[in-house]
Amino acid sequence: MSTTATRPAAPSADSATLDGARLLGAYRTMALARVIDERCLSLQRQGRIGFYAPHAGQEASAVGSALALEADDWVFSAFRELAVALVRGASLQSVIDQLYGNANDLTKGRQMPNHLAYRDLHFAPVSSPIGTQIPHAVGAALAARYRKAPIATIAYFGDGATSSNDFHAGLNFAGVFRAPTVFLCQNNQFALSLPRARQTRSATLAMKAEAYGFPGFVVDGNDVGAVYSAVRTARARAVAGEGPTLIEAQVYRLGPHTTSDDPHRYRTDEEVAAARQRDPVHRLKSELVAAGLLDEAGDAKLWEEARAATAAAVARAEQAQPVDPLSLFDDVFARRTAALDEQRAECAARLTGSGRRS
Repeated sequence: MSTTATRPAAPSADSATLDGARLLGAYRTMALARVIDERCLSLQRQGRIGFYAPHAGQEASAVGSALALEADDWVFSAFRELAVALVRGASLQSVIDQLYGNANDLTKGRQMPNHLAYRDLHFAPVSSPIGTQIPHAVGAALAARYRKAPIATIAYFGDGATSSNDFHAGLNFAGVFRAPTVFLCQNNQFALSLPRARQTRSATLAMKAEAYGFPGFVVDGNDVGAVYSAVRTARARAVAGEGPTLIEAQVYRLGPHTTSDDPHRYRTDEEVAAARQRDPVHRLKSELVAAGLLDEAGDAKLWEEARAATAAAVARAEQAQPVDPLSLFDDVFARRTAALDEQRAECAARLTGSGRRS
């Protein structure tokens, strides 16, 4: 894995830094995200949820970038941005309910696990096909500009998405029309099983921005403060009318691509062990302890509280009712049509055993 940047790191400004209190809050969110990750991997292996996409190793990139946004900005994520949703204000319970797809799931069980959506938090529904969220973010940014809304959008994606058609289309369109969009590539070194070195001959992914006429920067994705500064600066450019920015946050995916993946087939234990030495959660803890903002007792309590809260959320999710099958007919149109009403009534009758069967 190469982490040598051939482009300068994103410029920082005095206003683009995190103070001690916010760093401690960032660590608390990162710890909670790690606990959720560990618990949900276990739940999937036990057959209690059907699927999970781990994000361990990417917490600093997710949390740092989310903290740099404003409440009115819109997020267009991939399926590994659970920590971003937490920063935006998503409750732990809503995240766990979505993984279970129960009656309390805001997406009513109609999305795969990890496909979060929060309209009130300006967190757009996750789109599964690789890279498709990139043009979505650009379109929303241009719509906001037409409405004279002083906001930015951010598109999260991995290194694999930089090989997609939507990456080219989205960045080219954004460059031409100077869309107020921040493109955050979380380069976790693997597009599922394909290592980054086999995807492109470009020295960095950030330098691809040059072809589209706007700046690209490399940042250490394990440094929450560095990511915050880079995204804050890019957002300021966007809302000032200076156009988009591509940020490559260099991270390492510590776990599998998803629970359907066996990473032992394409990387060694030694490689992963070396990456764990740069674990962003442990790194931030060390910085907080060194600064006198955290001690071992406080750290232990923080993790204990995160585990207890996650266990309680899982218990509540497993006690919740399943999604009402008849909700299938809701949200198709703003109001159900007569045809849908008829189909709904027939489905209800069949569910109770009283309807006709072919």
